[in-house]
Amino acid sequence: MSNQNIAKEIVHLVGGEQNISSLVHCATRLRFNLKDNKLADKENLKKLSGILGVVESGGQFQIVIGSHVSEVYKEISKTTNTDASEKSPNEKKGSIGAQIFEVISRSFSPLLGALAGAGMLKALLTILTMTGILSAESGTYFILSAAGNAVFYFLPIFLGITISTKFGANPYVGGAIGAALLEPNFTSLVNNSGDVSHFLGIPVVMMDYSSSVFPIFIAISIYAVLDRFLKKIIHKEIQMFMVPMLSLVIIVPLTVIAFGPFGVTLGNLIGQGISFLATQSGILTGAIMGGAFTFLTLLGLHWGLTPIVLANLAGDGDPLLAMASAAIFAQIGVSFGVLLKTKDKNLKTLAGSMLLPGALSGVTEPIIYGLVLRYKRTLPYIAVSGAVGGAIVGLVGAKAISFSFPSFLGIPAFSPMGLYTIAILISFVCATLLTVVLGYEDKQKNVEANKTESEQQSLKQEVILSPLTGVIKLLADVEDEAFATEAMGKGISIEPTVGKAVSPVNGVVTTVFRTGHAIGITSDKGAELLIHIGINTVKLKGKYFSPVVNEGDRIIQGDLLVNFDIEKIKEAGYLVTTPIIITNSSSYTDVIDTNKETVQEKDDLLTLII
Repeated sequence: MSNQNIAKEIVHLVGGEQNISSLVHCATRLRFNLKDNKLADKENLKKLSGILGVVESGGQFQIVIGSHVSEVYKEISKTTNTDASEKSPNEKKGSIGAQIFEVISRSFSPLLGALAGAGMLKALLTILTMTGILSAESGTYFILSAAGNAVFYFLPIFLGITISTKFGANPYVGGAIGAALLEPNFTSLVNNSGDVSHFLGIPVVMMDYSSSVFPIFIAISIYAVLDRFLKKIIHKEIQMFMVPMLSLVIIVPLTVIAFGPFGVTLGNLIGQGISFLATQSGILTGAIMGGAFTFLTLLGLHWGLTPIVLANLAGDGDPLLAMASAAIFAQIGVSFGVLLKTKDKNLKTLAGSMLLPGALSGVTEPIIYGLVLRYKRTLPYIAVSGAVGGAIVGLVGAKAISFSFPSFLGIPAFSPMGLYTIAILISFVCATLLTVVLGYEDKQKNVEANKTESEQQSLKQEVILSPLTGVIKLLADVEDEAFATEAMGKGISIEPTVGKAVSPVNGVVTTVFRTGHAIGITSDKGAELLIHIGINTVKLKGKYFSPVVNEGDRIIQGDLLVNFDIEKIKEAGYLVTTPIIITNSSSYTDVIDTNKETVQEKDDLLTLII
């Protein structure tokens, strides 16, 4: 399915544009703020081709897309007002904690690419200087170093812009507040005035705000409230200059007098607290971080650590990111283990395609949602391997010295590099071996392989009949990656010769796509099926499809579901190859295809084994 079609289906299934308050994206997820989460069709979103998972966390409705999330976001933005700021009276704000996580996520998400790119550049410079390829005294080094350091040094400016945008205030005034903390005349006071200066006779504790996080969060939160208040009391004709002027006059002094020192002190206390825990028991702290980080990622809460990490990096380094790295490499190890162990060509391709982005860029959410949640037996492998690697990181006192997504390319961003490398490799190898030795599928499936044919027959749960008359085609040969890689589930496909589809089971119609090209059914025995007529036929917008059932209809085997015109569809340039997918195939130990080359409607097609 194209990004454009995925975008349209997502907007429809989250309740339409009218249900969207706002939308941003991070490395792999679309993060919606919906007016009413109950209007979103979570189950059908999970079944949609191109979606890896759906998570409700931190007050957000998050849809996991993968590394091409920005492309889907662009398609949604073209047709939908994703920056709508009006809130429905029914919209729930969520708990204080959820709102804080949302602000953090929305503030850092736009900066993600710049932070990651600059961090990798700094890691590259470390390699070049260590190997003697580049001198740390050369002009080339200083120019590239400036490119790598700038986003971190001027972080208060960037955060001033993104936080203001989140709160609906003027983002450029927010940026100006951050810039004031880095303005040369102000920073010279730090060097020339000692620890204290004065503003209208009020003592000002001078501090270095470069790379700081907490002061600007506090300052912009207050500025957003002030901005709304000033717009209520100042005449519209003079708001354009008066509101920004008064905001700067009030917020900048308050920041350097109160918010800034408090924020810096708060960040230092958190950093000291983490350092204290690491000093008291680096092994325990690392084990907890390495073991738990995957579950934080599953809930979308891992971004809550970012301000702490960046605040620590402004000091002498951050141990949290180093400890969490063990979980990342454990996830990569599971993917590599599945790649080594599986004999299924489609699964091998899927594991390999997820392995490379994780290993090279540290983006492992496709592994989590595409493999780990599909084969839940691997979750303990990741927890154990992450805990072991994290404990070793804590033991050797490894820290991140620059911001970088944990990956093989990002290793130079951590110190001591050698000991850190040993720790994360142990985590990687441990997860790989656990996956290869103990397997990634449920134990029941391994037992199934050793049973006699008669015993296997006794395990049959359900036989799915053919909804079509036509020629059998392997799912791997379907010209759509989502189906061919079994990302949506196991099944089979049929090249129909008769333009009608009937129900393959007794059950209930759960989904009838608006375009009529796809129908979802849940059988009485629990099988969830998707009959998807044609490839990319959603683009026909319902032409040549005539559904005769509606969502919620009760059906029995053989009932007519939809009529479709095979020749017209082909003339329009589309394939009529029809995948029949068991979307909850992970609930079964096996899905056995028919051995026939052609089928008539209501012939045996698939056998589902418990």
